[in-house]
Amino acid sequence: MGIALVRELADAVGMMFSSGSSRFGLGGVLLWLALMVGFSVPAGGQTGAAAGQDVTQRPTSTPYSGDLSIFEYPDRDKKLQIDRVMDLLGIVAGKNVADIGAGSGWFTVRASRRVGPTGVVIAEDINPLAVEYIGKRAFKEDLSNVRTVLGSPDDPRLPSGSVDAVLMLKVYHEIAHPVSTMKVLQKALRPGAKVGIIDRNGNGADHGLNHEVVVKEMEQAGYKLVGTYDFTKADGQDYFLIFQVR
Repeated sequence: MGIALVRELADAVGMMFSSGSSRFGLGGVLLWLALMVGFSVPAGGQTGAAAGQDVTQRPTSTPYSGDLSIFEYPDRDKKLQIDRVMDLLGIVAGKNVADIGAGSGWFTVRASRRVGPTGVVIAEDINPLAVEYIGKRAFKEDLSNVRTVLGSPDDPRLPSGSVDAVLMLKVYHEIAHPVSTMKVLQKALRPGAKVGIIDRNGNGADHGLNHEVVVKEMEQAGYKLVGTYDFTKADGQDYFLIFQVR
């Protein structure tokens, strides 16, 4: 349910209990709320427990939707040691790579140059403006091996058996249903594919998530931890985890 709808419901409930509107009674208000929530389910189908998906409950952060240029700050390559990240994920010439939550395409561009003309980079994001931005950037920078995909919050919508490596750069903490989402991702992974998650320790709502939580959720989704690193930021709060399907 969107934030705007929640606010509308809250305002409506307040009006019902205000003077002159109490005739609805508590039972009537609860029934009205149930109907409204039911009508708020997307036309494409049910979500959460009703659809058999995981209902992992933990704080999440709102996906960033502002100026994409903030991801292009100077010496980010050096601070993240992105070449080392790609080495550990086995990203070399000819490989197919997915950049999930690609944002401005910062990693997409670097992976594109690494895999070369015989490889492919799939830039996925749930923000259509980001997908459009990356498409234009790839054309402008002559990156013919870049493909864009508009995903959904619970499904990156990658082609089946399409990638050798995945990187989720500061995006995992935004996933509301991590177990089911990462299970869906497995369909896109080739045998031996590696999934890299770079994030920051936090409580989920502060644009970070403790790495122990990530490991637990990934294990529930059918993955095993094969690498743990802390070189992606000097303060040691960022972590880089590598998983493979069990």
